Amino acid sequence: MADQKNILMLALDKKVEALRMASGLTLLDDVVSIATWGKLPEEKEVAEQMEALEFAEVPLVELDPAKDALAVLAQQIINSDVVYCV
Repeated sequence: MADQKNILMLALDKKVEALRMASGLTLLDDVVSIATWGKLPEEKEVAEQMEALEFAEVPLVELDPAKDALAVLAQQIINSDVVYCV
């Protein structure tokens, strides 16, 4: 059995796609978390993915570029084994 990994999904440009990919990663035995650069759009597709992610208890952080977003993101990257940027 492989060691459990901490996976960070960073949603930059294609936020819905990043949420979909993170949802798929929950099928692994790894820990998945999500950080979005700015707010998520209020769309049906986002709501559908968020429902699955909330069920899987995947934490999501919305990074506010006007505040200390880079420091928070840097710490999340340091704490992760794998980072996907979408």
